[in-house]
Amino acid sequence: MKRKLSGVAIIIIIVVLIGLLMMRTYNSLVTIDENVKQQFSQIQTMIQRRADLIPNYVETVKGYATHESEVLTEVTKARAGVNEALSNATEENPNTEAIAEANGKLNIALNAVVEAYPELKANENFMALQDELAGAENRIAKARKDYNESVGVYNKKIRTFPTSIMASIFGFDKHDYFEASSEAQDVPKVDF
Repeated sequence: MKRKLSGVAIIIIIVVLIGLLMMRTYNSLVTIDENVKQQFSQIQTMIQRRADLIPNYVETVKGYATHESEVLTEVTKARAGVNEALSNATEENPNTEAIAEANGKLNIALNAVVEAYPELKANENFMALQDELAGAENRIAKARKDYNESVGVYNKKIRTFPTSIMASIFGFDKHDYFEASSEAQDVPKVDF
């Protein structure tokens, strides 16, 4: 009878240890997954911040070029595209490709303004706004880097044995890296 009880006790201890290991692994996966989502949210926040600066940028340019509405219209459309891509992003579908593409189009439109109106470079307000936009770009780049690093940690974790078993049991799927749009791959042409 004692042997039977000690065998049952050993089985219970093993089951409890496996349960604790599963709980620890699950909690670790949840923490890392939430970090990825938080980092993606930071990208969205920084892109939205920059998009919010665009009306000031457009108004400054309008003051110098009221007759050139085509370029300004492109900037406004590109900004609207960024806002639409951001609003369509969800936790289930972070929409990274659409956000990257819209962000690339906005960069192209902003560069077109600078090329079309070189005399703006001397304006104090324009220079301050350019500095603010450059800072926004740097914050976006940092947020993308942080996001991609957290995606790397998460994706490695869910693909490593034995965590991969737990990840598949509980439905932890791979996250996509934030990649630049195809337009961003082209080197901008600067013509003086």
